[in-house]
Amino acid sequence: MSQRPDDHRRKWNREDYERLALLRLQEEIAEDDLGIPKQPAVKRELLKQRDYKVDLESKLGKSVVINKSTPSSQTGGYYCNVCDCVVKDSINFLDHINGTKHQRNLGMSMKIERSTLDQVKARFAANKRKLEERRKDYDLEQRVKELKEEEEKVKEYRKEKRKDKKRRMEEEDNDDAGPSDEMAAIMGFSGFGSKKK
Repeated sequence: MSQRPDDHRRKWNREDYERLALLRLQEEIAEDDLGIPKQPAVKRELLKQRDYKVDLESKLGKSVVINKSTPSSQTGGYYCNVCDCVVKDSINFLDHINGTKHQRNLGMSMKIERSTLDQVKARFAANKRKLEERRKDYDLEQRVKELKEEEEKVKEYRKEKRKDKKRRMEEEDNDDAGPSDEMAAIMGFSGFGSKKK
């Protein structure tokens, strides 16, 4: 029988690791003294609004022939040229372009710029100006005139429709009245009991 040691766990030599940490610290201090610049952390832009419209409908309803030699940007689905990938449907494409991987490839962090009070006031003022411009464009008299013209057109249309329906009913009655009246007279009765003429 072989004897097992009482403590089978791995032992760490604390002195060796302290010596290695001290050597690494001395190397870092020496690099600083030589003037070797450290690599700065990557500075990414803050997240901002897209200034272009995402095209989801240009290939809608079109058929494309795909070969082995067709480039990936022209195969089925939506192609992202920033990440060089193809996404199969529009919902996943929108998720992709709003996701962290795509934003990082664009050089943006997922942090949003915090707006100042002045920026918020300026945005409110701009929206107020737009609203006032719309009110100026809105001319009440002209709008009422347009509504009256529209109502008249609708009335004319309904009137024409009623006349047309009446004319068709009269034509049907005339067509049906001829032979059936003659037949009724031959058979000896005047009608079928219908009140409508």
